[in-house]
Amino acid sequence: MTELSNKTVFKFPAMLILWLVTFIWGFSFSLIGVYLSGHVNSYLAVFIRVLIALLIFLPFFRPRTFALNKLLALVAIGGVQVGATYLFLYHAFAYLTVPEVLLFTIFTPLWITVIDEFIIGRRRLPLRWWLAAVISVIGAAVIRYDGINQGALTGFMLIQGANLCFAIGQVAYKRLPLGGIKQQSQVFACFFMGASLVSGLGVVLFGDWHIQAISLNQWAVLIWLGVGASAFGYLAWSIAIKQVNTGQVATMNNMLIPVGILVNFLFWNSEIEWLRLIIGAGLIVSSVWLCSQAKPVNQPIKEKSHASV
Repeated sequence: MTELSNKTVFKFPAMLILWLVTFIWGFSFSLIGVYLSGHVNSYLAVFIRVLIALLIFLPFFRPRTFALNKLLALVAIGGVQVGATYLFLYHAFAYLTVPEVLLFTIFTPLWITVIDEFIIGRRRLPLRWWLAAVISVIGAAVIRYDGINQGALTGFMLIQGANLCFAIGQVAYKRLPLGGIKQQSQVFACFFMGASLVSGLGVVLFGDWHIQAISLNQWAVLIWLGVGASAFGYLAWSIAIKQVNTGQVATMNNMLIPVGILVNFLFWNSEIEWLRLIIGAGLIVSSVWLCSQAKPVNQPIKEKSHASV
């Protein structure tokens, strides 16, 4: 299927799907904070949730209709976007406070824009997409900035490693030709194979296997994370980002911050600085809108005749 036919098959607006997944992930982050953080080994929790997602997709796995190089590429994307991202992220908690971790994750839109234009795409993206990415970062900073401790440089670098991995995965999946929704669903098990391999390695190197210490409530949360946040969430997000432009993908990454804060307030009555939330969220929403106004066709970067490729 061509990219155009993909848009025809997609029955729901892609941006609506991105918003839906953002709310699911925001709710899931709250569940992690309430039920898992400090109680279940983080590396083990990630491995269990992606393994559950893998088990869900295995019955639908139809690899024969795809070239081996595409399947391996999908394995690599899952390993980087999920597995490597969480390895960097959890290491950063040894150097940063939670507010600092949230603050440093706001640079993902810039990484997505840089990767798409200069590394993978070799295209000249509209200036307004760059502007939107910067506005999105500023909006997230307005919401999350609470000061930085003096020993934060190592943690900052680790978080940028996580941001970079998550951005690479999204851009690579967006540009990997996999056909329509049905075809993508039939090989999405490869995505979680890669995620399971890398996160499993993380458990071996840094975590533990004390599954018996996990309570029934924690298992319920892990199952939800595997089925809802991971299996449905990553598939829906990955399919949807193929239908929108790079700027929209970049800026929607930061919508998780105000949505997560709002969900935490609605379900767990956490305190909110409403003025900062409204201003920051307004900036991020405006950045998403700005990207939707950009021309859909990117112009390739012109190479000089004597330049080497």
